[in-house]
Amino acid sequence: MSPLWSPALRRWMIGLPLAWLGVFFLGPLLIALAVSFAEVVDGAPPFRLDAPGLTAWRLLAGDALYRDAFLSAIRIAATVTVLAALLAYPMAYAIARAPEARRPALLLLVMLPFWTSFLIRIYAWTALLRPTGLINEALIALGVVTEPLALIDNEFAVHLGLVYVYLPFMVLPLYATIEKLDPALEEAAADLGARPWATFRTVTLPLTWPGLAAGALLVFIPASAEFIVPELLGGAEVNLIGRALWTEFFGNRDWPAAAALAVALIAVLGGPILLFQRLESRS
Repeated sequence: MSPLWSPALRRWMIGLPLAWLGVFFLGPLLIALAVSFAEVVDGAPPFRLDAPGLTAWRLLAGDALYRDAFLSAIRIAATVTVLAALLAYPMAYAIARAPEARRPALLLLVMLPFWTSFLIRIYAWTALLRPTGLINEALIALGVVTEPLALIDNEFAVHLGLVYVYLPFMVLPLYATIEKLDPALEEAAADLGARPWATFRTVTLPLTWPGLAAGALLVFIPASAEFIVPELLGGAEVNLIGRALWTEFFGNRDWPAAAALAVALIAVLGGPILLFQRLESRS
């Protein structure tokens, strides 16, 4: 065996990433878990660990506010994931089947929003959607409506903002999968008499499923815990788990409740990850 791939080097290559995950992921998670059992006190930090209890977890289980925030976050994230998939699939397919010389430019257009601050982009949407914004003024000027539409401070604006923000995370893994798909397979299905929809359902979709599943995870997981988009576009009526976390941590200074929310959110999001791994192993 070459010295480059000696067992000691392999152990180092595997051990260093595991150590990194242990220190910067598992470590903070364990700290949050410990804080979730602490009691709230006046001071810095605003909790004490010497008398652990279940106060934060009882609050989380018994307060309808947190239950509704969880359910709303999961529902909106799932809807955003479906909408992003419906928009991203034709985009990724068109890019993958475009002439090879044009693909880098098309991919650049997909990634171009990342070159601008996330916060600035969301503020731009507030300027577009507000009652005196560009969209409402254009609709009124064209005579389509007589009064401004309620395009902001509701779930519609949250869905719109989340799809806009996370659409590239769906396009890129889909493109990577579709680009590797041999067009001859689709041509063979068409030669055998399959209609375009049948070709997509029986050939294209099953072979590009890994990219679709990866994109769904990349959209669903961050969208379910998003804070900035609901805060700026959703208004007071849209209370998602990200806003509840911010309120408990910074507003109420109830760190145990915030830690319990964070741990519960990670536990809930662990389900889709395990499901994806199971589907991947079966495929």
